[in-house]
Amino acid sequence: MSNQLDINNLGKIRVLLIDDHSLFRAGLEGLLERRGINVVASIGEAERGVEAARELKPDIVLLDIRMPNTNGLKILAQLRESDKKTPIVMLTTSREDTDIAEALQSGANGYLLKDMEPEDLISALQSIMQGETVVAQELTATLARVVQGNIQHRQDEDKLSELTPREREILTLIAEGGSNKVIARNLGITDGTVKLHVKSILRKLNVHSRVEAAVIAVEHGLSRQHAD
Repeated sequence: MSNQLDINNLGKIRVLLIDDHSLFRAGLEGLLERRGINVVASIGEAERGVEAARELKPDIVLLDIRMPNTNGLKILAQLRESDKKTPIVMLTTSREDTDIAEALQSGANGYLLKDMEPEDLISALQSIMQGETVVAQELTATLARVVQGNIQHRQDEDKLSELTPREREILTLIAEGGSNKVIARNLGITDGTVKLHVKSILRKLNVHSRVEAAVIAVEHGLSRQHAD
């Protein structure tokens, strides 16, 4: 009985497909419609997909990442600019950490793989429509790396916030390759004072070398040479 209720609920869903592979779209459209899901449009061009999403107002958007002349992640950002609520699910072959991270950070409600079992896809859509964020089970380890990376980034930001303005200034110069002598000359202070600041910087960032400190600085945009 519960399965029948789920199928009935899914039958009310209006889905928009945006994917450049026509054979895949046709197969997926058939799969969804056999489950009673209403595919309101199946579109192969990204920009037309964005227009359709705005005009048709589907309940859920299934969006590919790898498309000619554009990237599904850019389309995701465009859709999110005008619609904060409609669930958008990346349905892709990409297992790249960066794609998963950017998709979730940009507001995707799901990250699913094209080779997943049909019933797993249907189950994922049910969960997403209930407000959950779903990532393909095969990507659990990848998701863990992404989450850990985000945590590390935030931890580094917290450590950087502990630096004094002078220490941040010196860290920036370290990241730009400056030696203690060069930094001292640029700032009009002694080598000994620079050494004390560097020691304090390494301690606060919980790193053991200038190179590690420089990497953190570059990753957080403190190096003017790497600002672009």
